[in-house]
Amino acid sequence: MSSPFGSWPSPFSPARTAAASPRIDGAAFVGDDIWWGESVPTEGGRFTVRSSSGDEILPAPWSARSRVHEYGGGAWTADADGTLYIVDAQDQRVHRLTPGASPVPLTPPGPAHGGLRLQHGRLFAVREDLTSTPHLRGIVEIPVDGSAADDPDRVRVVTEGTAFVAHPSLSSDGSRVAWVEWTGDRMPWQHATLVISDGSARTEVPTQAALQPEWIDDRELLFSDDPRGRWALHRQRLDHLRLDGAAAPVDDVDVDADTGYGLWVLGNRWYRPLADGRIVAVRTNGRDEVVVIDRDGGARRLDIPADGHVSVDAVSGSRVLLTGNSSTTSPGVWCVDVESGSAQVVAGASPVDPQWMPRASELLIDGAHGSVHAFVYAPSNPAASASGDELPPYIVLVHGGPTAHVTGASSAAIAFYTSRGIGVLDVNYGGSTGYGRAYRERLDGRWGVVDVDDVIAAARELADAGLADPARIAIRGGSAGGWTVLSALVRGGVFAAGISRYAVADLRMLAEHSHDFEAHYVEGLVGPLPAAEALYIDRSPLTHAARIAVPVLLMQGSDDRVVPPSQSEAIRDALAAKGVDHEYVLYQGEGHGFRSAETIVDALERELSFLGRVFGFTPSF
Repeated sequence: MSSPFGSWPSPFSPARTAAASPRIDGAAFVGDDIWWGESVPTEGGRFTVRSSSGDEILPAPWSARSRVHEYGGGAWTADADGTLYIVDAQDQRVHRLTPGASPVPLTPPGPAHGGLRLQHGRLFAVREDLTSTPHLRGIVEIPVDGSAADDPDRVRVVTEGTAFVAHPSLSSDGSRVAWVEWTGDRMPWQHATLVISDGSARTEVPTQAALQPEWIDDRELLFSDDPRGRWALHRQRLDHLRLDGAAAPVDDVDVDADTGYGLWVLGNRWYRPLADGRIVAVRTNGRDEVVVIDRDGGARRLDIPADGHVSVDAVSGSRVLLTGNSSTTSPGVWCVDVESGSAQVVAGASPVDPQWMPRASELLIDGAHGSVHAFVYAPSNPAASASGDELPPYIVLVHGGPTAHVTGASSAAIAFYTSRGIGVLDVNYGGSTGYGRAYRERLDGRWGVVDVDDVIAAARELADAGLADPARIAIRGGSAGGWTVLSALVRGGVFAAGISRYAVADLRMLAEHSHDFEAHYVEGLVGPLPAAEALYIDRSPLTHAARIAVPVLLMQGSDDRVVPPSQSEAIRDALAAKGVDHEYVLYQGEGHGFRSAETIVDALERELSFLGRVFGFTPSF
């Protein structure tokens, strides 16, 4: 069937796309079962825990979600006997759920918890108290018998202060705890220290940007760090708290990939040691691969579908649990036997039809600041084609962070566009993780310059190559990605429309309202205040909103505490004052990122209708 690009009939309806997008959050071996965390979009994005036996372990309305560091993570764990520990989304207390019973609190009201870690029968968490002055964060050990629910003194404080902390790890003899720590004036991917304490004294391991300490035995600690420009595994020998020499790389050669990325959330695990001394690790260079590293440093790649934002969540003998995305399946949970290499699907991971979901092509662009990495998804529909020599419209996706990255994974959200005849270009602009420290630091001091130059260069590359209609290229992004959208529209000349979700529009407003975790983030991306105030004003899209001359769709959550509605509303008002074609939608009850199925469906319908109106096609719903 021949019909214009954008109007092709598609099985990926907004409702199906929303239902096909649950987030997977961790997995664990529990007796003979495997448990995993999963969002439920039809229940407002509630996070539940499911079992391979078919049971839902965490019943509604309970939801496991942490607000520590605003972005949370590590909101559940479980023991081998089937006891579940969760951070309740409502009160942020840790609760215990034993089989056949209702959840009972383990911590007193007040502070938020996250990054739960159950080790040798002892439960650890990251605790954050935003009611204190100054705000306090720390590592705590929580009694599992419930004795601390009404007695804060029963919670053992391992460390506490104004610094940020993550990844508590208990030595096998129970005498020491290791963790990652960083001060608020730096982000953890800029500098983070590995700390070890026995409760009375502490030792700091010299590190650049440490991640995820794991004990091999009482005298050896593993962790990831990037002193050579890529996050890689290191071993540190110890004599109790005394460092036994310098940390040594695990790999026998320099590897052009990262084991680790930006520490935005607390639950990620980029590697796990096996009992025999080998290590299962994720290596990222754009896409992920999973390898088994021998004691001598040699590595063997596992042939598995998971290749995007993979987390090594648990080990049992020679079996490992992996969660993540894939370029050939939907997001899922896999149980992999490292000896045979066999991968069993536990949840999700449904194969995608390449006729409907084309595999992403990696694109390397020569940009103004160096090479730019991106993934291209061409329009694909086995039952439709375009007429004549028409070139397809494209939508350029800009991820948030800005210290994050995309991996070329398949998703219903991509197929929603490509199956209708709209191409997708997903850009890892300078500043993204997944390509090493130098690529990540390209954005330092130049946010609003490098990212904008890179997405413009990527869009022009598509047009110059004859792959996209140069008059019908739109740009879409949220949060920091929304900032780049607005900044690119201010620049003008390439994009014919913009879709902005909860975008940063005014840097001074962002600096004023930023939560603790990101309080000084913008200083590294732009400059310190008040010295750089003129630069803040000049870089902000709101300052130059009058230059925007193309239609804009603005979407915002009413309860967003990271980028409040005032940012989007300021842009809305500026566009209205100039008479620029725009739409503004405020979703009640949504925060920084849309979670409910109703919101996701409405947002997709609005985006497609908007593109159809602007680019001159009638979309098929």
